[in-house]
Amino acid sequence: MKTKNFRFDQIQNYLHKKGFVISRKKQNFFSNKDLSNIYVTILSSFLLITFFYLSPIYFEYKKNNIYNTKEVKNKSKSNFEKILDGKSIEKDLSLLDQGLDVTNLLEDIFQFDELPSDTVRLSATTLEQLFKDTNYNLKDVRETKLVKPINLSLLPEKMKMIENTKKRKKLFIKIILPLILEENNRIKQDRKNFFTILNKNKNTKSEKKWIDKKFKQYGVVSKDFSTLKIRMDEIPVSLVIAQAAKETGWGTSRFAIEGNALFGQWTYTGEGIKPANAESEDTHKVMKFKILQASVRAYQRNLNTHSSYKRFRLARAELRDKNKNLDSMILAGFLDKYAETGLEYVKILKQIISQNSLTDFDDAKLLPTSINLKSLI
Repeated sequence: MKTKNFRFDQIQNYLHKKGFVISRKKQNFFSNKDLSNIYVTILSSFLLITFFYLSPIYFEYKKNNIYNTKEVKNKSKSNFEKILDGKSIEKDLSLLDQGLDVTNLLEDIFQFDELPSDTVRLSATTLEQLFKDTNYNLKDVRETKLVKPINLSLLPEKMKMIENTKKRKKLFIKIILPLILEENNRIKQDRKNFFTILNKNKNTKSEKKWIDKKFKQYGVVSKDFSTLKIRMDEIPVSLVIAQAAKETGWGTSRFAIEGNALFGQWTYTGEGIKPANAESEDTHKVMKFKILQASVRAYQRNLNTHSSYKRFRLARAELRDKNKNLDSMILAGFLDKYAETGLEYVKILKQIISQNSLTDFDDAKLLPTSINLKSLI
């Protein structure tokens, strides 16, 4: 018997004619209620996992930042008061003393060139007699710490002719000692004025003008008071004498006699003296000055502003902060860049200071001149 196959639609039509209704039943694996339960379970699980994951992080943050908060203090006022008192401020000194504006750096030194040219060069014999007549001798200075205000503009022309080394050294020291003290006194007075002005709640126009002038003299950029405080400071007398002695051969060099150059400072643009042994391609000259005092001031300005001596100034500032004396033996160690010989130069400076007992003059005082005495009356 042959079997006949029927399609579903044929069977559906046949049954429909007989009054039956046939439909396909859709299969739903999950009811709406089941789906809702699954969503709630997933969401709850996510929230629980998130809670247990974030809880340790939150409590650690709370411990470090809420229960253990640090007090932040505004120290600007106390730091300002420390500056006024000459004490250390909580700031890295190496971050200070930055930059140099050379525009007006030597303006007051060039003013010496405008002085009348009526200076007379005295002989060594005449100077010795002058010092004898005024009772100016180094033995008394070492004992009394008082120096006669004898301001000489030129060195004796025949310093080399003084055969006795000790005699020549003594004469050289007696000539430059009053000049060094005068320049240190000028700086000391400037520092006093500086702190007085800073200590005022309100400054006059003249005081502000004076401060601006000092910023220019010391090449201070951005008008930084801390930098001016570091730069505008004295140099130990013994160190100044030692460098002048080394650079001039105790006053016998050609640069010292012809150009009043006590410290061998170089210049590439200004007026100077060409070294005898200089190569043809060398363009530098040794700076010359109209009088000795100009040389001393230029030397101090050089050490107080040039980037090569920043370590020297910071070491000096640290001594100030610790209320210690300006020790020339310590500070000399930071002048290795002053000469090409470097550390050997430092060694020689220390030997000169030690062998000649130059530290005896560090606390010497310059007696007032008759002009200064009149101003006090």
